[in-house]
Amino acid sequence: MSKHAVRLNRASADDGDELRFCSTCAFSDACLSQGYGKPELEALHVLVEHVGPYHEGDVIFREGEDFKSIAAVRAGTVKTFVSDSNGNEQVLGFFLPGEIIGLNAIHHNKFPCHAVALDTVMLCRFSFPKMALLATKIPGLQDQLFKLLSQDIGKAALLAGDYSAEQRIAAFLISTSRRYAERGFSATQLLMPMTRADMANYLRLAPETVSRVLRRLQDLKIISVDRRVFVLLQYDALERMAMPVLRS
Repeated sequence: MSKHAVRLNRASADDGDELRFCSTCAFSDACLSQGYGKPELEALHVLVEHVGPYHEGDVIFREGEDFKSIAAVRAGTVKTFVSDSNGNEQVLGFFLPGEIIGLNAIHHNKFPCHAVALDTVMLCRFSFPKMALLATKIPGLQDQLFKLLSQDIGKAALLAGDYSAEQRIAAFLISTSRRYAERGFSATQLLMPMTRADMANYLRLAPETVSRVLRRLQDLKIISVDRRVFVLLQYDALERMAMPVLRS
C-alpha cells in the first residue's frame, strides 16, 4: 500500500453494496480467502446487528458488564480505559474502523474495561455464540479471530519498553497510519479524534511532553497539525524515529 493518500481519512466506512463487503469489514479477508463473497453470505447476515450511532462520550460498554458479544467498528473511533478508585483513567487503546472491541473479555466473560465513543461511532455487533457458529461455516474465520486477538495484544504491548517520548509519539503516529492504510484510508492525513490528554495518557507521558514533542516535529516540518488533523509530511523520517519501538 502506498504511503500516500488513497482518500482523505474521515474514519468512516464505505458500506459496500450487494456484491462488495463494507470497506471496514473486519472479517472480509477471512471470508474471501475461503472463496465466499458477500452474495454467498447473505443468509448469514442475520448474525450481524448494526448498532449506533453512538455520539462523542457515549458509553458502549462498562467494566464488569457481562460479555455477550464482540463488535467491529464500522465508523468512528472508540477509546478503551480503566479507572482506579479515585476515578483516574488509564487509557488502554483506540480502535479504528475495521477493528474489534471486546476481544479481551473472552476469558472471564466480563468486560475488563470501559469503552466510549470519541466521535460518531457505528458498530457491527456479533454475539459470540453465533460467531462460533459462523466459524464452523467459514474455516478461515477462527484464524482471523486469533489474528485479531494477537493484534490487540500487540497494540497493548507496543509502548511497554523504555523508549523516549519522541520514539513513543512517532510509533503511535506510524502505527495509526498503518492501521488506517490497511482499510484504504489515507496513510499521511490522519484524523485523530482523541484529546492530547488521552494521547499522553495512552503513551504514559505528561501532556506537556506530548505538546512539546509535537511542536518540535512541526518545527522540523516532519508533521503538521491542525487541531485533530495530523499530516505526516516526512513519513520516512517519522518511521525511522519509530523503528526502535515498532521493530519493523
